[in-house]
Parts: sequence; structure tokens; C-alpha cells
Amino acid sequence: MNILLKSAKVIRPQSEYHNKSLDILISNGTISEIAESITPPEETEIVQRRNLHVSPGWLDSSVSFGEPGYEDRETIDNGLKTAAASGFTAVIVNPNTFPVADTNADIAFLKASAQNRTTNLYPMGALTAKSESIDLAELFDMKSAGAVAFGDYKKPVSNPNLLKIALQYARNFDGLVLSFPQENKIAGKGVMNEGSTSTRLGLKGIPALAEELHIARDLFILEYTGGKLHIPTISTAKSVQLIREAKEKGLDITCSVSIPHLLFTDEVLQQFNTNYKLLPPLRSKEDTKALIQGLREDIIDFVTSDHDPIDIEHKNVEFDRAMYGSTGLESAFGALRTIMDTESAVSLLCKGRSRFGIAENDIRVGQKADLSLFDPEEEYTFGEANILSSSKNSVFIGQKLKGRVYGIISNGKSVIPR
Repeated sequence: MNILLKSAKVIRPQSEYHNKSLDILISNGTISEIAESITPPEETEIVQRRNLHVSPGWLDSSVSFGEPGYEDRETIDNGLKTAAASGFTAVIVNPNTFPVADTNADIAFLKASAQNRTTNLYPMGALTAKSESIDLAELFDMKSAGAVAFGDYKKPVSNPNLLKIALQYARNFDGLVLSFPQENKIAGKGVMNEGSTSTRLGLKGIPALAEELHIARDLFILEYTGGKLHIPTISTAKSVQLIREAKEKGLDITCSVSIPHLLFTDEVLQQFNTNYKLLPPLRSKEDTKALIQGLREDIIDFVTSDHDPIDIEHKNVEFDRAMYGSTGLESAFGALRTIMDTESAVSLLCKGRSRFGIAENDIRVGQKADLSLFDPEEEYTFGEANILSSSKNSVFIGQKLKGRVYGIISNGKSVIPR
């Protein structure tokens, strides 16, 4: 199969083609020619789109699909179709299924269910058995089966000695450990950020201290044990500072931030809209500014949509009882473009592969085509019709976004809706 991208502007700062509008010919899944003008061979699919841009394929490091166990929220099949249409050629899938993905058989099931797809699925194994923070899960066996990291999604490791043992054990096979940053004894029964807004609304708050104390603990443990630690979805200014100091010490630490936490504050909860009930909770304006600055200074390593489909039965209820989470794949690029230039937004979406042991991709002749296609300028209002996930719980409904995804080319296939 031949695909010819016509007049596609390349966004890849490390490449000689950066910011140049070129024709790119893909033959049997491999980039075979890059030039100002290419005459297509016979039986070639020609892709021409308004303001077509191309970059190496995007990665999302925190995606939840429901299967197995919660297929009513999202299946692997529809989830991967959604990821492809949203510009992602690779997703790391969290273990928050039923049963929890904590054995090599669970990892093998996820990989088998995602074979021969355009978007690659990389499973994350649970760090502890059943994500209960009591006993370590089968980390090495899961690594051998294809797990790229280990963490309990949205569940902190409550036992500090267990995290110490996990980091020491994972060092033997270069495993990456994740630790969700929340001290539940401080968070208590909070459902949103603790501050003036929570007081005004009469809702119990989760103090920033709950996150920061947990991160400080984890960094002390990492300094003692060595190993590789990733802290997902930080949300406070102090968290950024703590990780800055840890990196200055030379610790092997990375962190991410969810895209909604870059755009929204706890003030959006005035209407008790459960789509905005997230974990960690949306914080203050000062925190949002610090997170954006942390990205610009490379203290925060990469962004994630933190895509978490939740069925209507668990969202269309009182705020206190609603489940945490928002879909995010479909809105990720358009949301980032509202606060960042094209190059910065794309670079962030391309980052993270090496951290998870996934091969880097590039745009050059002889390279397997792993590409995201998009228009970074188109503006539109995001609505429910833009949500491709089975669940429709998005924080971005009604928001003005900038940047439209055309599709992807990966694994010798293309998803480019007409």
C-alpha cells in the first residue's frame, strides 16, 4: 500500500525537515521518499488536507479502557479507534480493569486484544496485587509479558516500606515504578480542592498537602533505594518545586500533568458539574500557572489526557457520589493548542517513549511510518458530537479549542477519516 502526503508541514525540531512543507511517500509502511514534489506511483492513496501538518506519532502515558470488566465504559476496540482518530499512535493503558491487571496473563490478554491495530497499546501492570497496597504484584512476570511500567491507577501506595521494596526489586530488571501522589489520611472524604471555593460550595476539600506530603515521602524513599520513579498527574505548585529539587539532586524521577489541570481551576465547580470531578482535584489559579511553567522548564516531563471514561450511571448523580474522571483523548491536542504554540504542543505529545522503554520514532527515509496528521489552527467548540468514546464525560464540552486532528499512519495502516 502506498500513501502520499501532499504538502505536509513537518513539525520535528530535531529534523532537517522541520517547518518545511514537503511531499512524503509511504510504501508498505515505510517512508520511502521525502521531497518538495513527488509523482505518486500507481495505486497510491493521496492525502491532501487544508493546512496539513505532520509529526512523529503521539503517545499518551495514561489511558483507561474498561475492558475487561467495564466494557460499558469503553472497550479496547473502540478505545483504540478513538485514540487513532485523536492523533495517538501509542497509548499506555492503566490496569484499572476488573480483574485488575496484576498478572502476566492479564498483560498477555491486553496485548492480544490489541494486535494488528493502527494504534499500539502498551499495558501497565498493577504495582500491588489487586491494587490493594498490601503485597507486590508479579512485577517481573508482567515485565516479561510486555508491561512497560507498574502502578496502581489513582490509588496511592499507602505502605512506604512496600514502595521501598518495589523500587529495590524493580531495579533488577530496569522496571519503572509509578506512585500516585495522595495521602488518603489527609485527603479524607474530600471531593475537590480545599480552599475558598470548597468552603463556599459546602464541599469537603482535599488539601494540596495531601499530594505534597506523599511526593516528599516518595522522593525520600527514592533517594534511599535508587531505581526509577514516575509520579503521574501532579497538580500543585509545591509538587513542581519538590520534583525540581529532586532532579537537581540527580534522582531518576519523572512526572506528568493532566491537560485539564493546565486549563481549569476549582472555580469551574460552581455548578456542581460532575464532569469536573477529577483526581487529583482541579486546584487554584496559582497552581495552574506553576504547572504550565513547570512544563516550560522541563521540570514536568510530559502531559497526558488522563483519559478515563465513566458511564453515565456513575456521573449523573450528586457530586459527592460521582466517580472521578474525564475522557480526554479527543480533546488533548485542541486543548493544548489553546495555551501553547504548535511546536510546544506537538513536542509534549511526542515525549515519554524512552521513559517507558518504547522505541523513539522519527520522520526520515527508511523509517517505519509512525505519524500524526493535524491542522494546528482550526478553531471550534468542543461538543458531545466530538466525543468518540463510549462514555461522554468530558470536561471540555462547550469549550473553544484550537487544532483539528486528521488521523494517523502507523503499523502499515492509516486512520484518516475523509
